[in-house]
Amino acid sequence: MGIDPIILAPEGWHAALAALEWQMDLGVTEITGEDPIDRYALPDTLKPTAKAPAAAPAVAVPLDAATTARAAAAAAPTLDALRAALTAFEMCELKRGAKNTVFADGNPAARVLILGEAPGRDEDLEGRPFVGRAGQLLDRMFAAIGLSRTSADPASALYITNVLPWRPPQNRDPTPEEIAMMRPFVERHIELVDPAVIVVMGNAACQCLLGKQGILRMRGQWAESLGRPVLPMTHPAYLLRTPAAKREAWADLLALKGRL
Repeated sequence: MGIDPIILAPEGWHAALAALEWQMDLGVTEITGEDPIDRYALPDTLKPTAKAPAAAPAVAVPLDAATTARAAAAAAPTLDALRAALTAFEMCELKRGAKNTVFADGNPAARVLILGEAPGRDEDLEGRPFVGRAGQLLDRMFAAIGLSRTSADPASALYITNVLPWRPPQNRDPTPEEIAMMRPFVERHIELVDPAVIVVMGNAACQCLLGKQGILRMRGQWAESLGRPVLPMTHPAYLLRTPAAKREAWADLLALKGRL
């Protein structure tokens, strides 16, 4: 069989080369195989095969993270047990990138519980909530109305914890999924401490206990959650960025003092 004269022509040769390059761009690595292929042979999928072994018994699907968290939190009779349960909880990806589980700080007998959002770099390194610049401002704010995390007297003491016990990457905001996952631990934490008043600082804390966000609209307006009065306040980190908002924060502190 002779060669088609069209292919021998320059335009035919360039067209064939272009077609070859196009196929190579599509990922074709071979034009012909090493061995001949019998196109009339039945594929292996149609050939009779040995009886497949019986399938292994189905493995129980793990419960979702929130359900697992609720069971672990409910089983904790004390704060120490809750801390251990939280430390052992492995279903939150944030834990893998954190140095410490930041549980709480302050006096567990305090009348006021402060719920923040999540640890930052300083908190992750030290293992305590609110120890960076925002935490230092928080201490000064509440000292102005006679409250301190170091006070042994429940009447003048603070107890501080966060929605998330592990630092999010680059200090990003907690996601709704992370908040929902940790909510059972937060609820049990509050039940065990049994404060008279809860102060929620920032949107994540509001979302966790009040089911909504918009801290700049909500701040200073008393609400209720878990059978306790809740006061939303702007986060100290926001006050560091927006010093003009400190006037409103002072009004909220006076409202808290009046409630106590």
